[in-house]
Amino acid sequence: MHLSYGQNELDRFLTPSNSLNTKKKNTVILTESIVAAAALVGLNQLWYADYPKSDFHFINDNDEWLQVDKVGHFYSSYHLGRLGAEMLQWSGATQKDQLLYGAGVGFAFLTAVEVLDGFSSEWGASSGDIIANASGTALYVSQELLWKEQRITPKFSFHTTQYAQYRPNVLGSSFAEQILKDYNGQTYWLSVNLYSFSKGSKIPKWLNLAFGYGADGMITGNEENMEVFLTPKSERSRQFYLSFDVDLTKIDTKSHFLKTIFSVLNTLKVPAPTLEYSHREGFRGRVSYF
Repeated sequence: MHLSYGQNELDRFLTPSNSLNTKKKNTVILTESIVAAAALVGLNQLWYADYPKSDFHFINDNDEWLQVDKVGHFYSSYHLGRLGAEMLQWSGATQKDQLLYGAGVGFAFLTAVEVLDGFSSEWGASSGDIIANASGTALYVSQELLWKEQRITPKFSFHTTQYAQYRPNVLGSSFAEQILKDYNGQTYWLSVNLYSFSKGSKIPKWLNLAFGYGADGMITGNEENMEVFLTPKSERSRQFYLSFDVDLTKIDTKSHFLKTIFSVLNTLKVPAPTLEYSHREGFRGRVSYF
């Protein structure tokens, strides 16, 4: 009985307000501000503090990592913005506020990170990163304005690779670090909900078709200084994927707790049979790919 009561209370708390709830809205704004500020301070201490500062400057890194890092910025900006908008929706804010202040959270936060990069002598602000950040935000906002729903969702999957062991300080020495740093194992997807483009059809509402992009054979950002690392001879190669996916937000449920869980998990692509193409190996099928 107590468990059921607790679940009902949690579900009631997670239920979006029908009209503006000022208390909820202020809570969202305060929480986002504190989390963003703490993240930037922590990032500055853990990532930038060990490197000398410099005057603000830009670098051109658009040819590095076969642009997998840029797609990562696109993905991150989209989902940070989506989260910000959904939190404001929970508070009962208007669609205008959701898109203007909520969806802009991702772009604003990642732009602040670019500023930190710009003042570090080790790195520099990247115009390519800024464009990717803006594009991720634009994908979310444009779909809300055009369709009032998200029909195309960026998603992520990851597998470990052989390359991290040869340069762990850059590609990651632990599994958690490799998820963030080893671009060889990252795959980014555009997951398209089929039913939303053919409403009234018998296509399951949750069924998606996903188009993926990744790359392989990368020890450095570009091909310079490859001879320094004692690695097996490998060719840098782009990889393209076609697969099925599930839009968890389209699964019918009255539970707002489950809707919240599904919204969080919908950032990841589910493992599924996949067709892969690369210039190096041509077409090949995978029974399951993540």
